[in-house]
Amino acid sequence: MLGFLPLVIQCDRRFAFPRGEVDVKQSISIMVERLGAILDQHGIPSVYLYGSVALDDFRLGWSDIDILCLARTSLTQDEANNLVGLRQTLLQEYPRNLYFRSFEGAILSGDAFLMHKPENVVYWGTSGERIVDQYALDPFSMIELIDSGILLCGNDIRNTLTYPTSDEIIKAILNHYSIVRKYAASTGRSVRSGGWLLDIARCLYTLHTGKVISKTGAGEWAIENRLVPDIAVMQQVLEIRRNPMSFRKDTAILDWSATLGGPIQRFADVLGKELERGG
Repeated sequence: MLGFLPLVIQCDRRFAFPRGEVDVKQSISIMVERLGAILDQHGIPSVYLYGSVALDDFRLGWSDIDILCLARTSLTQDEANNLVGLRQTLLQEYPRNLYFRSFEGAILSGDAFLMHKPENVVYWGTSGERIVDQYALDPFSMIELIDSGILLCGNDIRNTLTYPTSDEIIKAILNHYSIVRKYAASTGRSVRSGGWLLDIARCLYTLHTGKVISKTGAGEWAIENRLVPDIAVMQQVLEIRRNPMSFRKDTAILDWSATLGGPIQRFADVLGKELERGG
């Protein structure tokens, strides 16, 4: 597999890692090389980045590294078993690495992804990893993959993907709105608590444009368009978002982050009214 790693750089000339985050580049290269080694008998898989890294909005301590790996044929059970714990394996090999735990996404065959066929799928999520029998991207992630995703290696299959319909986008926004109402009435002491506000801003942006923007960009857009009721709160959230590691032990900020339920619900009111008006 010595010839696999250079493909990460050669495959897409648009691939630019966040400024100053050399370790992100190294971590992604190691991850892609290891995926290719495990899936070697299938040929080179198609591996994509999407989300915050692809949108140049990755922030250590807040963001995920969203990855989609499409093998050329179905995963064997042994391969799935090796892949499901790959994040932990790499953390053991590189104990000082801060990025491997941030990888999220799925590994499955391209055929299963395109045709929604049941087979072995390795899923990595915030709450853990597991082997499931089916996987599909939500409309937001599908838009990110098609519009701004970065092909790291393998064949590009995005010209075969179907762009989410307006109804599918509205349904996804309504679902997120319901989640905000149910789970964000109060917040915990975390630098990521303000993320609910950025999520609402992204929903509003997508509702207005049909496109997906970075979380930082969405917050700035909401302020510029005076959509957010608590502008000072959003400005503080954006300041934290730009450098979350510097605030993770700030007692005053952590205490403040536990008071964001009200501002979040007031911003959700804005989204609710937009949905009632049909965007």
